[in-house]
Amino acid sequence: MSGFGETIFAEMTRLADQAGAINLGQGFPDTDGPRSLLEGAARYVREGGNQYPPGQGRAELRAAVAADRAQRYGLAYDPDTEVYVTVGATAGIAASVLALVEPGDEVVLFEPMYDSYSAVIALAQGVRRPVTLRPSADGARYTFDPDELAAAVTPRTRMIIVNTPHNPTGTVFTEEELALIAQLCRENDVIALTDEVYEHLTFDGVAHLPLAALPGMAERTLSVSSAGKTFSVTGWKIGWVMGPEPLVRAVRTVNQFLTYTANGAQQLAVADALRGELDWVRAHRDALQAKRDRLAAGLAAAGFAVGRTQGSYFVMADIRPLGHDDGVAFVRSLVHQAGVAAVPAQVFYADQNEGRHLVRFAFCKRDEVLDEAAARLRAWGRR
Repeated sequence: MSGFGETIFAEMTRLADQAGAINLGQGFPDTDGPRSLLEGAARYVREGGNQYPPGQGRAELRAAVAADRAQRYGLAYDPDTEVYVTVGATAGIAASVLALVEPGDEVVLFEPMYDSYSAVIALAQGVRRPVTLRPSADGARYTFDPDELAAAVTPRTRMIIVNTPHNPTGTVFTEEELALIAQLCRENDVIALTDEVYEHLTFDGVAHLPLAALPGMAERTLSVSSAGKTFSVTGWKIGWVMGPEPLVRAVRTVNQFLTYTANGAQQLAVADALRGELDWVRAHRDALQAKRDRLAAGLAAAGFAVGRTQGSYFVMADIRPLGHDDGVAFVRSLVHQAGVAAVPAQVFYADQNEGRHLVRFAFCKRDEVLDEAAARLRAWGRR
């Protein structure tokens, strides 16, 4: 791990705190989730749900996850053997890679990529094979070149990691794109690991489709999601892994020696929310869409070129119209000069030149915070 230091999220949050800046870098909301969820967690704490829950997670949460997945996507999981609760999605992803990737195995993934993917592949002594997402011909969204993806798959490929809705580009993979991925997995006997933490947070009528729902993929896909983004409780770290029993058993075997289990009282509260608070989630999604538009307009007025986000918490912005082309230097300066923190997208790339001119802003904040950030950026741009 010698090549991995402090994460850019920790650095920018620290710099934002030091400078008294508005933190649009790290993707956490500044408001809490539904009242019933918070009160439910407190009630379960008072009622004694404070000792170790079962290693695979509370039965109530596993059943709620399986029911939700069946209702929304038609995917049938046995809650006793095919749903496993983890300490957030990040732990589920880590345990999945460590369980299934042997030294020298290759892992195909799309860049820009969430930073934990590279770290856990390194821990497993695997080999990254990144495929770059680039703006489509009309500039409306990010996508991949099918030939580049096919060329990345070799006889050494063990796994492909698919993050949709995608952090940081905001792309939601289409059924056609997922079909290409599925075909390569089937033809080359590759396991798919899907990071779907933003599955509920898609905009403009764009729908999320799980890769596991495609023909021949349920038996070779581990799907990971969590409560954090869905219910605006990112600090709770309650996630889950779903898939065929042999693959989930492998994940469980590894994770029992990592985090073992997760907070039992919060698991019970999340189970209740999955059954009773999806109307809140839909309203939250609609509010986030308006926040996306609010921040995008503010960034454009400040001189950024702004991409269109289909899902997630984030807007990608091009800094070249402002006369800059190094995202790391730009955000380190911006936090002090403008009082706004962002994240340089180049840290999400294996080839950092691909994303050198891009920065990521989070819009999961209160409207008045977004407005103040936009005002600061406009004032900074006029200097």
